[in-house]
Amino acid sequence: MKKILLIGGEGYIGQVVSKYLIDNNYKVLSYDNLIYFKSKKHTNYINNDNYSYEYGDIRNLDKLLELIDKVDHVVLLAGLVGDPITKKYPELAKEINDKAIIDLIDLVSVKNVDRFIFVSTCSNYGLQKSNELANESTELQPLSLYSKSKVNAENYIMSLKNRENFKPTILRFATAFGLSPRMRFDLTVNEFVRTMYKNNLLEIYDQETWRPYCHVLDFARLIHLVLKSDLDKTYFEIFNAGADINNATKKMIVDYIKKINDSKNIKFIENGFDKRNYKVDFKKVKNILGFEAKFSINYGINEIIKELENGNFIDNTEDDYGNYIVYE
Repeated sequence: MKKILLIGGEGYIGQVVSKYLIDNNYKVLSYDNLIYFKSKKHTNYINNDNYSYEYGDIRNLDKLLELIDKVDHVVLLAGLVGDPITKKYPELAKEINDKAIIDLIDLVSVKNVDRFIFVSTCSNYGLQKSNELANESTELQPLSLYSKSKVNAENYIMSLKNRENFKPTILRFATAFGLSPRMRFDLTVNEFVRTMYKNNLLEIYDQETWRPYCHVLDFARLIHLVLKSDLDKTYFEIFNAGADINNATKKMIVDYIKKINDSKNIKFIENGFDKRNYKVDFKKVKNILGFEAKFSINYGINEIIKELENGNFIDNTEDDYGNYIVYE
């Protein structure tokens, strides 16, 4: 049974990935410093002999060296994730998303692990023409500190083809949505659903801007697919992670939700500070790896509304459900 070191395994995506891989006969070692957890208390949400958790920081290379020697694959999810959190903590973002991640890539590149998956972002495309789809060869236009760090890491990985035992794959994730044990409501689809359900004021900037979206379970499915695919299909390859059907504008998402919950407490505002606007082409991941997303935006909307109707995610403060505050 293969063992995976999932760095950042306690986050919104990481917890879903852990369970999915365990369900598909992998052992998972989750390594995380619970940077968004005020209590710093591990939830132990998976009760399975093939799951283990180790508290630790991505900046602790000695600890990571010790753990990497015990596993077959490494998946890197960790970092300060998202534009708002990196803007709020710019010095920490540089320390983690630039220096620590480059140091970790260096470390993995000289170790004999079977696969290394680096999770990047479609935010790297930044600002594209609305009538064009960005593919993996499209010129990157990172606009934020977060996406600039991701581009730097991607470029560094691709510069290491001379390292014999290094077998990386880069996945540019679309914007995530859907349910997770460590839920986030600072992500577009999730935020819109909860805010409209509670009939709180929802302010939407630049309603016609496009983004690609992807359910967290589809990310888990794709990571699993990369791990089991032939190496010649994934070796030093970059894949957009998502599906064409989940390209949408903010206005389209609101309209989807309105079919179920017709909130009137919505304010549309133009000329927001976030200028990103991009639709993404996901043909490569489909043609090479045979990956197709199973879960639509409408599916994610319905599953979150069902949880809200059951009284979940209603009463807690916003800080409990997102990457708002860093607790070092």
